[in-house]
Amino acid sequence: MLNTMKPSSTEHLNRAGPSARNRRGFLAEIFGGAGLVAMGTPVAQAQVGPVQRPAQEPYGGLPPAQGRPPQFKTRLRITKLETFLVKPRWLFLKVHTDAGIVGLGEPLLEGRAKTCAMAVEEISPYLIGKDPRNVVHHWQAIYRHAFYRGGPVLTSALSGIEQALWDIKGKLLGVPIYELLGGPTRDKVRVYAHIGNSVETLRQKKAEGFTAFKTGVKDSTRSGFVASKKFVEQAAEAFGALRDAGGKDADIGIDFHGAISPQNAKLLIKALEPYQPMFIEEPVQCQNVDVMAEIARGTHLPIATGERIFTKWGFREILEKGAASILQPDLCHAGGIMEARLIAGMAEASYATMAPHNPLGPISLACGVQLAASIPNFLCQEQVSLGEGYLKQPFKVEGGYLSLPTGPGLGIELDEQKLADKIGHDWRNRETYDEQDGSVVDW
Repeated sequence: MLNTMKPSSTEHLNRAGPSARNRRGFLAEIFGGAGLVAMGTPVAQAQVGPVQRPAQEPYGGLPPAQGRPPQFKTRLRITKLETFLVKPRWLFLKVHTDAGIVGLGEPLLEGRAKTCAMAVEEISPYLIGKDPRNVVHHWQAIYRHAFYRGGPVLTSALSGIEQALWDIKGKLLGVPIYELLGGPTRDKVRVYAHIGNSVETLRQKKAEGFTAFKTGVKDSTRSGFVASKKFVEQAAEAFGALRDAGGKDADIGIDFHGAISPQNAKLLIKALEPYQPMFIEEPVQCQNVDVMAEIARGTHLPIATGERIFTKWGFREILEKGAASILQPDLCHAGGIMEARLIAGMAEASYATMAPHNPLGPISLACGVQLAASIPNFLCQEQVSLGEGYLKQPFKVEGGYLSLPTGPGLGIELDEQKLADKIGHDWRNRETYDEQDGSVVDW
């Protein structure tokens, strides 16, 4: 059931590994018995033989397999999945284990927090009692056994669960998740800030240390199916004012939000080209891949998309048709950390780069940072919250970048005291209508 009360104590939330007792058991299994460890027998003298594990407790809860090498791991089981609504519009997840290690995730689809919480509850019977370390195995089971695969709600629920499982694994092993994905490929992670159409906000964010920004099309809901010359010119002028305020060295992307008709998108892009935006995001509805590919071929500006595309299968068509050169999977929607890592590999093979989408909370940002640290083709990470009022140690922007976290797992710890007055919300997606005739328009 959805828990909207104060989240449980995090006394054990960030324990980096098993207890001393479990560590002794771990060494005993490796060296053939607790006596060898206790007596300090040199490793070279220890007679290490195959470890005999009980058939009823195979590693990770997987069935025994002939020829499987011995596994030197202690028992670990999931005991509970706990979700709670967090202002302004987020859903946090805690996955508890019998070792006291708790993993964090954000299984959220904007405007559907309670729906996602129920999806997590429906998935939980599969996970309870299983070993959380088999992250990919659990992903496959949850995704494929649903029969009706994918979709925004189920994939968002799966994404948050997968994030929490990686967090547990990293904490158990005492390393950041990026170490489990092959180690860091960079020393810091660039982030960008939202500025609306406000010159003043751009200047403020620049003073805070940001060097990359994102805006939107001014009055986009008024564009109509065929925009007037005035609309196109005013939208371009609004971006030009931001370019003047930011300077030539500022990177400013512009999000069409899939709310612009194809013909209007082409006109706007042509008008924006002299100002050299960092990218054009979702110039048309993301499902309209052929038109997006046509637009990409008609401009030298980079096309970005991905926030409403799910899993590696969804991104395949984007890459095959050359519809975008900047992919923006949302780690809370697209399938989680490993799925985004696979998408990054597909993008690398197509000479595309990654700028993960994230208009959500600090757990989502922490996941994006772990991914960015582990891939070679990273561009920039979106964020709307660095964790002030949510994390004990919020992220800090210096020179437009975040330092790589060094703590285990996601490398973050929730501040339960500051969270106490932020529990619960009823946030809904906005509803927009044409000012002239009242018809529904995209936002």
